[in-house]
Amino acid sequence: MRVVFVHGACVRDGAWWWHLAAAALRERGIDSVAPALPSCGEGDRPAGPRGPGLPEDVAAVRTVLTEADEPTVVVAHSYGGIVAAEAAVGVETVRHLVLVSSYLPEPGESLSTFGADAPPPFLDFDPDGGTFGARPELFAETFVQDCPPDIARDAEALLVRQTLAVTQQPVRAAAWHDLPTTYVVCTEDRGTPAAAQREFSRRADKVIEVKAGHHPFLSQPQTIADIIAGLS
Repeated sequence: MRVVFVHGACVRDGAWWWHLAAAALRERGIDSVAPALPSCGEGDRPAGPRGPGLPEDVAAVRTVLTEADEPTVVVAHSYGGIVAAEAAVGVETVRHLVLVSSYLPEPGESLSTFGADAPPPFLDFDPDGGTFGARPELFAETFVQDCPPDIARDAEALLVRQTLAVTQQPVRAAAWHDLPTTYVVCTEDRGTPAAAQREFSRRADKVIEVKAGHHPFLSQPQTIADIIAGLS
């Protein structure tokens, strides 16, 4: 089995975000990869009004999904669920989707479909510059409050501005309609409230609740590894 991790919004270096869970999986003989997302500036074009958006993110993840023949589990976090929903459609090697505190869209839905009337205080939107990002001064207490201080510090250093257009770009298809799907609800999440996660989880086949903040793969990597390994 191979695992493809898809990171969330406004950060770079997926391999770092998932490294603790990936190490726990390696001990069980399970390899993983975390593709870069172009809309987060992880490519040859910067984020912004003319920068890459959701279609480029979908294409990047789909390229990784289709480059190997072994059975694959896609594990997506937060915004990554938007990307994975479309990227995994029709990929025969994908056996399971795992959504961690993630959006779980129907075709035609986008990030903005699930947004509140007022922007959350921990995000900063720059319509003129065509980007959005997490506010560094609120990041630790909102997203990694249950992580060790060194992990929280390293995580904050990987914040980036992302192309704002991804919030409006809808997915064209939803792989979870045709694949077994597990949703991991993070009950202590201050970024995506547990109540919102439970609404998304209604679309999944199986729901697991974990007492963790927004990044359980950093605060409780063995828990996430156990969930993934239990699918094989």
